[in-house]
Amino acid sequence: MLSESSVGILGGTGPQGRGLGRRLAAAGYSVVLGSRSADRAASVAVGIGSDQITGGDNQQAAEADLVIVTVPYAGHAELLESLREPLSGKIVIDCVNPLGFDKQGPYPLDVPDGSAAQEAQRILPDSTVIAAFHHLSAARLEDPAVQDFDEDVLVLGEDRAAIGVVIALATAALPGSRGVYAGRLRNAGQVEALTANLIAINRRYKTHAGLRITEL
Repeated sequence: MLSESSVGILGGTGPQGRGLGRRLAAAGYSVVLGSRSADRAASVAVGIGSDQITGGDNQQAAEADLVIVTVPYAGHAELLESLREPLSGKIVIDCVNPLGFDKQGPYPLDVPDGSAAQEAQRILPDSTVIAAFHHLSAARLEDPAVQDFDEDVLVLGEDRAAIGVVIALATAALPGSRGVYAGRLRNAGQVEALTANLIAINRRYKTHAGLRITEL
């Protein structure tokens, strides 16, 4: 069963990583939070308070059955290059949003490969990269009072079986949410960039908006 798989989260001590780790653990997955500092990851794991979560360095997280990348874009390529071998043969879910911020607010960065997910696939030719989990609010993921997400997770990739795994993962871990196939990996750029619009919406209306695909 999918829930018997272990999930490693690179950059798992950040808000998005912590939140996803909490939700995956609650759904029955064994989660390894990764960080540059194993001690920090262990401390964060203890703070979450679940027997399903442990912490270690990013190398240890990369040894899990399935791996999620939640690091800031500035360190994205360097980290993946260092973990090419342990990530070989695995599904790697990339939810990194290459964004900049200035006095006018958030904006998408130009990525030479087209998107962070495509960059990941170039760096990890022996892994199956899937783009997903870009638009989830870290605040809502970390809030135990949130029991119904009422939003969808866009899932993009080339491998149908891997896409199915990630759709099932999203649906199982996030009550009220659905994983929705949203195209091939070449379409990940606009999905990543849309996060800038959501941040602008959330700042303007003081909320934690997500996405829902209608008529499905």
